[in-house]
Amino acid sequence: MKSVVFLSSNTSWYLYNFRRSTIRSLREQRKRVICLSPPDDFSQRLVEELGAEHISLPLDGKSTGAVQELRSLRYIWKVTREHRPDFVFNFTVKMNIYCGLVCALQKIPFANNISGLGTAFIHDTWLFRRVRQVYGLVNQRARHLFFQNEEDLSVFRDQAMLGATPYTLLPGSGVDLQRFQASPLSQSGPITFIMIARLLGDKGVREYAEACGQLKAQGLEVRCLLVGPLGVSNRTAITREEVDRWVTQGWLEYLGETDDVRPLIEQAHVLVLPSYREGMPRTVLEAAAMGRPAIVTDVPGCRHAIEPDVTGWLCKVRSAESLAQQMKRVFELNPFERQRAGDAARRRMKEHFSEDRVVQAYLDCLPN
Repeated sequence: MKSVVFLSSNTSWYLYNFRRSTIRSLREQRKRVICLSPPDDFSQRLVEELGAEHISLPLDGKSTGAVQELRSLRYIWKVTREHRPDFVFNFTVKMNIYCGLVCALQKIPFANNISGLGTAFIHDTWLFRRVRQVYGLVNQRARHLFFQNEEDLSVFRDQAMLGATPYTLLPGSGVDLQRFQASPLSQSGPITFIMIARLLGDKGVREYAEACGQLKAQGLEVRCLLVGPLGVSNRTAITREEVDRWVTQGWLEYLGETDDVRPLIEQAHVLVLPSYREGMPRTVLEAAAMGRPAIVTDVPGCRHAIEPDVTGWLCKVRSAESLAQQMKRVFELNPFERQRAGDAARRRMKEHFSEDRVVQAYLDCLPN
């Protein structure tokens, strides 16, 4: 009888885009893989392309209402009770807490993946303080914890949210160096910046838009692209009206969302991610693998994804002015300097961020 492995997340999009290689490796080991996540456009692709099963989870990522949250918890309890997985990998904060709590109560071995601290750590309210308290209790009952940068690990350690649980520090979710091949920077046309992210305030989308507007106001010949899903289930989600206003003002081009970022990264000279905090930003790693340097905020996660002034540049968090200054700095570099930074970014991915290491760390968690 095949052993059953659950992967839980707050979106199917996340599991398909960030855990695809893990799912494939589990399937190669003849595991029965069940993905537990809210239904979206990627749910069926988990089944048809990766051979996993999918269970639709009633979960609202931005909800804090007791009725909705209890409904989600009750559903997770029912599903895990029915399938009795041999191991559960949880991803994203809500599922780390909710699915982790259910697993602890049902004595199912599980691992939590701390891929950034999220809204519960960026905002300090009574509710989020309670969330952090429960998070720590759940983590102390996990079989293993995975962190993506030293500073997040330090936060959990300092706030007594680890206990004696073993942990591993990983290079994010890694990057597939075969899928993301290097390509030379364009030597013609305007200098092109690209931001690829869920359209959330906490990702720094507004700062990016304002910085693009500042460059355009200075008469610089730049092209600014924004890629990512609208309507994200999160308390800091950007509205369609905001994006339409930025487009109308000529600040940026909004290209919607895509399941293959490679052609868009290839158009760009530099990736931009002015996020307020990350675990290890996958888009920065993927762009680096394709030979694109990045401008990121000087915050945990982001600063670890680049080597400052070698593979990218740092700007101040929540500051459109600081971001615009760094974007202008890159604009003023000569083509050789930009290409040198891109080449260094690719080399760094090859040396430190291979996806194979991440997948093996997950496989090593499984019971024999």
